[in-house]
Amino acid sequence: MSIVRNIGAEYQPGKGTAFTVWAPKATQVELSLKSNPQTRVPLQREAFGYWTGLSEEAVPGTRYMYHLDGERDRPDPASRFQPEGVHGPSAVVDHTSFGWTDATWQGLPLDQLIIYELHVGTFSAAGTFEGVIEHLPELQDLGITAIEIMPIAQFPGSRNWGYDGVFPFAAQNSYGGPEGLKKLVNACHGHGISVVLDVVYNHMGPEGNYLNEYGHYFTHRYNTPWGDALNFDDAHCDHVRNFFIQNTLTWLRDFHIDALRLDAVHAIYDTGAKHFLQELREHVGQLEEQEGRPFLLIAESDQSDVRLINPINKGGYGLHAQWFDDYHHVIHTLVTGEMEGYFEDYGKPDQLQKALEHTFVYNGLYSEHRKKTLGTDATANPARQFVVCAQNHDQVGNRMLGERLTELVPFEMLKTVAGMILLSPYVPMLFMGEEYGEQNPFLYFVSHTDTDLVEAVRKGRKEEFAYFAAKGEAPDPQSEETFERSKLRRSYTSDPQQQKLREFYKALIQLRKTHPALAHPDKPHLRVKLDSEKLVLHLTHTGQEPHLYCLFNISNQPQKTQLHAAAGPWKPLLHSADTAWGGPGADIPEMLQQRATVSLPPASVLILELFA
Repeated sequence: MSIVRNIGAEYQPGKGTAFTVWAPKATQVELSLKSNPQTRVPLQREAFGYWTGLSEEAVPGTRYMYHLDGERDRPDPASRFQPEGVHGPSAVVDHTSFGWTDATWQGLPLDQLIIYELHVGTFSAAGTFEGVIEHLPELQDLGITAIEIMPIAQFPGSRNWGYDGVFPFAAQNSYGGPEGLKKLVNACHGHGISVVLDVVYNHMGPEGNYLNEYGHYFTHRYNTPWGDALNFDDAHCDHVRNFFIQNTLTWLRDFHIDALRLDAVHAIYDTGAKHFLQELREHVGQLEEQEGRPFLLIAESDQSDVRLINPINKGGYGLHAQWFDDYHHVIHTLVTGEMEGYFEDYGKPDQLQKALEHTFVYNGLYSEHRKKTLGTDATANPARQFVVCAQNHDQVGNRMLGERLTELVPFEMLKTVAGMILLSPYVPMLFMGEEYGEQNPFLYFVSHTDTDLVEAVRKGRKEEFAYFAAKGEAPDPQSEETFERSKLRRSYTSDPQQQKLREFYKALIQLRKTHPALAHPDKPHLRVKLDSEKLVLHLTHTGQEPHLYCLFNISNQPQKTQLHAAAGPWKPLLHSADTAWGGPGADIPEMLQQRATVSLPPASVLILELFA
């Protein structure tokens, strides 16, 4: 492994605070305490450009900056808290004093995760960590076992998706800072809910990014959509790698986070002998031994590459799971008919069967959209290594008008799609509000203070969606109204139809959590048959008895289909067309023989159980 070194301000009760910063570009580094601006503490230069010092005056809450080369004050790159935002001083944080009550919590294994992705700023009226805590009982009632929090590393202003973060160690001040995040994680564990945190190791935001003044954090070797790439394999890269490894360990160790979702790992450029992701996994393995509990690393990638999740001893990076976009794309194109952009590679019914039986649709096939051959074979990889969804922040928020699936398909199809996610063998993830058909959009929003940057963002969004001129203009990302429109209404409490949709989701989740056939769902215990003309999917889970037979009519027409069962009879367990779920009603026999013909209403899912 490469250099391992603690960085940032480490409070030591009774001794003061030890400061360590990697600043090889500086010829002089002094600690400037805002409580005593007349006094600066010189730091000592050590090997590789690290600077260290101890201040007995600095205690939790003390605000400080580093004075570089006798010229300028800058926040700590490894700051644990930025109470005044990205341009203000850093603050010392005490990670030893929080009153944790989760000593017995061990997290949940992948195949028990039912993930709920949320954005802290728009999930609640308060838009804070405390606001999320208020709604945990609702998520627990729904059956959610994990929340996935969009990035909370300090970004400019108070409104942002989180991918413009510039202080990876500092929990966003407007959300409640480090104390607020700890309260949320502690409360989640008290409700039996794991916490997945979305982190960004492929780029840094533009505003408040002072890293280049300290060291060689970026390299010119690679071009990225965000400018120079972070330096994971060029000269001085050991210390950049250490920076992000220490970041991972901080979230897992000091904040008791259970898992990290690693954003767009295909944009982490590393051609070295040991990829950064492999090294990260090794350090997390060491932390697991020290802490006595498991942690999970989940990658987002658009490369359909099993190397990410294959074991290290088999040439992989050893990550635990990855997002599986193919499944989303196949379902989305079939139910909406949209074929623009990267969706042009999808929309074929047989791709749905392939995604269920073999995982990656593009497993060494030519992609017309990308103009190249893409992907590897994931057939042998267990289903628990793949996270699937029908909606997420990217797929909703990167639409010009931020429309959710609620606005794109009929109500009955929402239930059918929910079944395809929650009854698949993969790890299901919902996007906040999906469970009741939230109608507010989820739009792209920022709150930069740099006026030139604001105009550049506005221009970029307009150019990106220029071909959608008939739909109007893209909402202004900088406008507070854009942000407010993206907040959840939670209207299911007053809308009977939305309440029924939520109850349907709840029933599906309960079935997934309790039915023997879904205890450990996997591809070898899955029988898949697709009638591509009628768009009727037959899905049978055979892991344990009694087996489950799931029928999906993903067309907007009524269909008749014959059961393809090796055994029988079958009794109906749940039908999406039932009036209890807001459906039109359905007439299904109390028992169906193994070769019975079944009439399926348009856009419906019927779940049968093998009768013993």
